[in-house]
Amino acid sequence: MQSVVQGSVRELVAEQFRSTAFDQEREMQPLTDNLVLLDSGLDSLCFAIIVAQLEDDLGVDPFSDLDDGFFPVTFADFVKLYEAAVEKAAA
Repeated sequence: MQSVVQGSVRELVAEQFRSTAFDQEREMQPLTDNLVLLDSGLDSLCFAIIVAQLEDDLGVDPFSDLDDGFFPVTFADFVKLYEAAVEKAAA
């Protein structure tokens, strides 16, 4: 796993959202902490691509450890999920 600081996790997640939206020709809403993911303009394929790419980039899959039925609701929730996974993997 790459050495990643918390701020760069957020940047990497945001960049992955933007590049996936571009590649999939989706019009995405501005990335703010309170952006509800279901209202982001991205579909389930986009989220699958984002998760797969972040696993490649960060070496973590936070969804494999989640309780059934939990999914981050906002962009901030999504970022925090990855920040926690990276921190846990580094420990």
